[in-house]
Amino acid sequence: MTQGTTVSDALFEKLKTLDTCTVSNAIERLNVRLRNEGFVAGALRCRFQNLEPMLGYAVTGRIRSASAPMKGSCYYDRMDFWNYLATLPEPRVIVLEDVDDRPGLGALVGEVHAVIGLALNCVGYVTNGAVRDLAAVKALGFHLFSGSVSPSHAYAHLVEFGDPVTIGGLKIAAGDLIHGDRHGVQTIPFENAERIPEEVEKIMFSESELKQFCQSPQFSLDGLAKKLKRAAQDCQ
Repeated sequence: MTQGTTVSDALFEKLKTLDTCTVSNAIERLNVRLRNEGFVAGALRCRFQNLEPMLGYAVTGRIRSASAPMKGSCYYDRMDFWNYLATLPEPRVIVLEDVDDRPGLGALVGEVHAVIGLALNCVGYVTNGAVRDLAAVKALGFHLFSGSVSPSHAYAHLVEFGDPVTIGGLKIAAGDLIHGDRHGVQTIPFENAERIPEEVEKIMFSESELKQFCQSPQFSLDGLAKKLKRAAQDCQ
């Protein structure tokens, strides 16, 4: 559980400017987790690809929409969730796992939830289920990552919140640092977050050298082999 852990404001702003592919490369080079872990695989799409990268601390929960809740209303009447959300570090990313056998029948989050979320310093929503009101939410600048889109709420309701969830093979706990853009969603490990900007600079320098060489009159296969060998050594 990472709840209560945060990075410094200065580091947060640095990480916020980076795209997910570059951050993923840096994490791989730091060799702090397996390369097939740490990101959502195949369970969702970025709905607004032109927005700046999303970065925030996870607020987790589980939802259903295929059948009505056992008690209470199915949609807005969950002040207990909003009160819980307000206790977590900000900015926040709402992460809700749709646990129906058929995820995404109905959408919990649309324009109204986005407006409430923004008022509570949330920057986006991640789910393997559905979302709605795309045009209105896009105009708000609120990120949506989802497995599908639905015109209806159906019986969308919260089942529980606060426990770890799993979306696309990625286990996400409340308070995890969530990073997302048009390429997908990943977590950034707190214990190595401080090292990522410096590693990114090394990567950018190495890639810039390689690109310049490939686009120069001096390009040759022998030269390419040498540069690729050096790049491979840096990745080990």
